[in-house]
Amino acid sequence: MGIFDKFKIGFKKSASALTSGLKEIIIKKEIDDKNLNKIEEFLIESDVGVEAASEIKEIISGKKIDPNKDLTTEINLILKEYIINLMRPLENDSFFEKKQKLNATLISGVNGVGKTTTIGKIGKILKTNGNKVMFAASDTFRAAAIEQLENWANKVDAQIIKSSQGSDPASVAYKAIDEAIKNDFDQVLIDTAGRLQNKKNLMEEYRKIANVTKKIDQDAPHDIILVLDATSGQNVINQVEEFNKIIPLTGLIMTKLDGTAKGGILLAIAKKYKLPIIALGLGEKEDDLQLFSAEKFAEAFTQVN
Repeated sequence: MGIFDKFKIGFKKSASALTSGLKEIIIKKEIDDKNLNKIEEFLIESDVGVEAASEIKEIISGKKIDPNKDLTTEINLILKEYIINLMRPLENDSFFEKKQKLNATLISGVNGVGKTTTIGKIGKILKTNGNKVMFAASDTFRAAAIEQLENWANKVDAQIIKSSQGSDPASVAYKAIDEAIKNDFDQVLIDTAGRLQNKKNLMEEYRKIANVTKKIDQDAPHDIILVLDATSGQNVINQVEEFNKIIPLTGLIMTKLDGTAKGGILLAIAKKYKLPIIALGLGEKEDDLQLFSAEKFAEAFTQVN
């Protein structure tokens, strides 16, 4: 199965909801002001965001659309072009490439977004690209998280640095980077405990992990990736906002896009924050983390090739 097939299957719910919604609005062979307003409202309801929905409405109103053509398809083509133009600058394939020096990545996110599983999948891609990979089990609040990361390390043949449950998370991250530098590793992926963005003490613990890594490498962490759950809808906007305040993010990964009809939230985030989108989670299998491609995302979201 090719990358487009996976994108297409993953976005089936979002694409179906988009197309059926547009068809309900466009029942005549014309797009008048009333329909334009309905399209804008529908896009906002689809979590595309107010700003993006307004821009798409303006683009549609300025286009001369042939009434003899299928209007739903024509609007989807406009939407596809808009998505590509918006999101192509946010692609970041270089994240998975082999680096010239150690790259330490802090993986963060709220409870239940799939951080540990995502780390395992990232590790597999990095290994495929010839990287020597180490995991740091800095989610020391849950014994199950340490065990889960260890299982992934075994599965993808990565090294792991861990400690016992309740240990200082920052010390595990520090030890991992120290070991990685001494043993010529290319990548360290630091797992962190799931934390609600509005819990000050947990967010300060998260900041401490980043600060401690700087004691051994002043440029660490080199990447700060926030993992988001697409099924959370508009709540992910607040998550990006709050995590970005604590430590500026360098990229996003969105998971569970196969389980929601509101994949449009990624457009809203792209429009508001313009943060690199590293990859998308389109399922539970090892190879279901797909490098982000604006064109493939746009094609899958609109189901227009």
